[in-house]
Amino acid sequence: MSQSSDKVSWSTSLAFGAPAIGAGYMYLILSLYVMKFSTDVLLIAPAVMGAIFSLSRIWDAISDPLAGYLSDRTTLRLGRRRTWILASCLPISAGFYAVFAPPMDMQGADLTLWMTIAIIGFYSAMTLFFVPHMAMGAELSTDYHERSRLFGVRHVFYTLGSILSLGAMYALINEEFADGGNVRLLARDLAFVAIGIMVVLVVYAVTALRERPEFQNRQQGGPIKAFRDIWGNPHARLLITVTFIENVGSAAIAALTLYVSQYIVGAPAMAPLIILAYMLPSSLFVPLWLPLSKRYGKIRVWMFGMVLTGVSFGGMFALPFIDSMDQRLIVIFVLAAFAGLAAGCGGTLGPSVQGDVIDYDEYMTGERKEGSYFAAWNFVYKSALGVMLLLTGFVLDFAGFVPNVEQTMQVKIAMVSLYGLFPLVCYTIGAILFSRFKLDESAYETIRIELDARRAQAQAEASGSAQATGQ
Repeated sequence: MSQSSDKVSWSTSLAFGAPAIGAGYMYLILSLYVMKFSTDVLLIAPAVMGAIFSLSRIWDAISDPLAGYLSDRTTLRLGRRRTWILASCLPISAGFYAVFAPPMDMQGADLTLWMTIAIIGFYSAMTLFFVPHMAMGAELSTDYHERSRLFGVRHVFYTLGSILSLGAMYALINEEFADGGNVRLLARDLAFVAIGIMVVLVVYAVTALRERPEFQNRQQGGPIKAFRDIWGNPHARLLITVTFIENVGSAAIAALTLYVSQYIVGAPAMAPLIILAYMLPSSLFVPLWLPLSKRYGKIRVWMFGMVLTGVSFGGMFALPFIDSMDQRLIVIFVLAAFAGLAAGCGGTLGPSVQGDVIDYDEYMTGERKEGSYFAAWNFVYKSALGVMLLLTGFVLDFAGFVPNVEQTMQVKIAMVSLYGLFPLVCYTIGAILFSRFKLDESAYETIRIELDARRAQAQAEASGSAQATGQ
């Protein structure tokens, strides 16, 4: 199939992107709310919850590569991607429900063990979904720009799910402070609804999508060889480095938004709206990045997005020095909107560039191992988050942070340094490193011509063999 004709219908794009609604909802509400739910509602010590999340990151070092390898090597009738996407439904449902619906009479060590198993189980199940799903997006089309549209649609759906989770989080927080409120009951009901939606969307995707038969059973050797090939791929090695640096910077943003809105802006109730100001442009302006990437190239446009993200959050450093709360709110809303605009660029073009890197691997090795590649990037993302959460806790403690009181200027400067200056430095370094990325459209076209020629030759040989057998 030639690159110029390898287009994907809108019905296929929608079927591919739809399950991201449930994934975005579940992932964000786990990231933003489960710590507060565990400490304030379930009364589990914060240090214990921190240990549980740290343990889950350690387990990722095993589960992510294993999920990628197994997906690449699966030869069942349903396909190597759809099989795992569908199989992930049950453990995702069980894990997510268990997180928000522990038995009412459970407490102490039993409750801690329950939450440990539930959280690690949920993240492991989501890996079973995320890695094959992203891998399938990379193989639905080999067109250099069509991939951007596919992952752009997915980014819009994922952001929509994240926005819905903000509404759920807002309802749960209000329930916590309402007279006669029952947070655990509401959390359980919302989890049940989210599970139902996720299952329906996954079944819809698995039913509507089709996998490319020429990509099946094309990965040879064990998982160690697969990841040796990944690190030996110069484009992948550079992209992994840039991804880690970027995500270390963005992890600070995720970890500190609630702190900044309360202790620096002085408006803790506005935190969901600040996050919404970030997410809406991220989703709404995806159509902007597609024509720009065609005109100026995916690499240049993504570099611009990195710089814009860094500058937008770098401006947050000024927040403690603004006297008026209203002015601080205006500044953080405007900067969050520009940062979200830039995030939409990375969410759209980043996975598309990763797909190009995977095709380069096929060019060099003759194999198709999208699962192993996206498992590697998924693990890099999670590792960066773990590193940054550890650094954030250390910096706040060293600066003298005390919860629920007015913070000293030293603590405020420490917060905005992590929240603003640190992402600025990380994204700037990432953009400089990414300027060395050489797999542009021209280089990709050369690779694509060779791969299409190999595929045509293989089809011709298979056809000739079948005719000879028939005779």
